[in-house]
Amino acid sequence: MVPLFLSEPNWDAEEGDNEASSQIVSLLSKLGSVIWSLMVSGGRSEARLWLCNAVSRLSSISPHHKRDVFMKMLTSKPTRKGLASQLLQLVFEKRPRKVGSILANKRNPKRIMQWFSNFGDGGGLEHKKGAKALSQFAFVNRDICWDELEWKGKHGQSPAMVATKPHYFLDLDVQRTVENFLENVPEFWSSPEFAESLKDGEILFMDTKFFVELFIDLMYKEDLDDIWEVISEFLKEESFSSLCHHLLIILEESEFCIFLELLLRYISPRIEHKDFGNSSYLLEFILCKCGDPGSFDTLLLLNAIINQRRQLLRLVNDEECQDENEQVKDIVSQMCKTSTNTYTLALILKECTKAKPIEAIKLLGLYSWVIYYRLSKECQTPGSWEALFLSNGISFHESDKYSMLNNKGPLDENDSAGDDRASSRRRKKKKRRKKTRHFDHDSGYDDELLDFDASERRLGLQSGGGSWLLSIDDFSTSWTNVDLPEHLSNHCLSTWMKQLASQWSNVANAW
Repeated sequence: MVPLFLSEPNWDAEEGDNEASSQIVSLLSKLGSVIWSLMVSGGRSEARLWLCNAVSRLSSISPHHKRDVFMKMLTSKPTRKGLASQLLQLVFEKRPRKVGSILANKRNPKRIMQWFSNFGDGGGLEHKKGAKALSQFAFVNRDICWDELEWKGKHGQSPAMVATKPHYFLDLDVQRTVENFLENVPEFWSSPEFAESLKDGEILFMDTKFFVELFIDLMYKEDLDDIWEVISEFLKEESFSSLCHHLLIILEESEFCIFLELLLRYISPRIEHKDFGNSSYLLEFILCKCGDPGSFDTLLLLNAIINQRRQLLRLVNDEECQDENEQVKDIVSQMCKTSTNTYTLALILKECTKAKPIEAIKLLGLYSWVIYYRLSKECQTPGSWEALFLSNGISFHESDKYSMLNNKGPLDENDSAGDDRASSRRRKKKKRRKKTRHFDHDSGYDDELLDFDASERRLGLQSGGGSWLLSIDDFSTSWTNVDLPEHLSNHCLSTWMKQLASQWSNVANAW
């Protein structure tokens, strides 16, 4: 049966067990190499995307801080026009009126002839867009510009005639008229009529590439305050999750490292909380320990084994990765033989205290993935899950039978009543959480790790044909239909990290 090592380790390990701990550390190192080989076999893009997704879920970044990080990326040398282009397209999509207002003050109409071709046919359709602006301005200022209107017929149209028959504007030679206005009617391009036609930003989508290049010039050549103000405001208002998902994918790896370095200025996980079950906290802690750009590969690997366990297992099981699959099976099999006594975790944690924090986290992360791998392979039926619970001292409630069991047998009525009260408190808390938790449209990227809460001690789980309520210290959630291997292995990692933290607290500068 799979040992989860959830209880306090027995620190009085015998010296003779050091050989076993060294063997486990060596096997974990080999496992890390195999997993890394699988991750980068088709390129590093997917591993980077996983990291982008994980970073996007960080919850401690304030609106001002996220703005500062991205603004520094945009304003530092060398100029990152690729990032600026991606951001401008996002602004065009989300805040077209903001940039449309800027465009209304710039004279650059040569690429927008289509904007002036939307004249109504008199059958109930009104003039639209630039055509509406042109017709309104021409009537109001007919004394200075009517002669600049070019018509397709043999003769022109008078203001009086067009006023009664607006569809005559369909006979206007738009290109020649716009050219005349460019040369002879500068008043039009700064008129309220033209500005109003641009404010909704719809014009931006007629030629997005052109307007992106135009605004990049406004940003970096003209250093226009108006566009920088719009960008600054947008970065502050848009969710961090949305910004990460849209912008980080465009960065080169070296630029991504710079972004993470900037991000580290604003995150400082409070180690006294040791909330390692919270994915945001754990990632912040890992980022702080992977601050060296040279450790980017380690960061990619750590994020994968902690946040992408299921995806890694799929890679291992892929038909095209049979060699790696066999290697993983062999490594896990050897670890099963050496991880049999109660001192195993204590030995591993002692090895971790001798290593650098980031290497220690890597060892525990890999060991938690071994747990995930074994649970996925060995626990396929309700009976196997219940045997796992019993062997690891986990009390559980078989929800469809409403009988409370633990490793010693059924609980008494008082315990059952306590469980009912705990369940009731959890349901109430879930209702409160639903009321207070808000997502914007672009930040519905769910955490793949559990949200642990030390104030409760119940966990509702369903898997296959079984459904249980588990009782584990500091381990609770109101979720249902969860992935048992993933969440139990994550809880193992959280527990081990806390135990390591208690040992590390005696080591100077370990944290």
